[in-house]
Amino acid sequence: MSDEHIAEPAQQPEAPVEATETKAPEQREARRPYREGGPRGQGGQKFKKKRCRFCFNKDIKIDYKNNELLERFITDRGKILPRRITGTCSKHQRELSTAIKRARIIALVPFIVQ
Repeated sequence: MSDEHIAEPAQQPEAPVEATETKAPEQREARRPYREGGPRGQGGQKFKKKRCRFCFNKDIKIDYKNNELLERFITDRGKILPRRITGTCSKHQRELSTAIKRARIIALVPFIVQ
């Protein structure tokens, strides 16, 4: 007997397997409620475009002696807030970090908050 005559078992087509499983809509809404509206301009956007307050208002000067201004750019744990959160440009962010560090050295602003 040759191999040609041996019948192979018929292969049944497998059920199509999706590459990515999608989550139910109620799970997606619980995770990201602010994206409900669809494209930009519809629904509630969470953030608006941030602008550098120092470029916008030239009257504000960054100085290590100005505690009220510097404390707005420090977290409750004493860390310097990044640009993506505050919205400052890179030039003013560098000036801010230098002023905060100088104020820490002469004890106007604490290194850590206890």
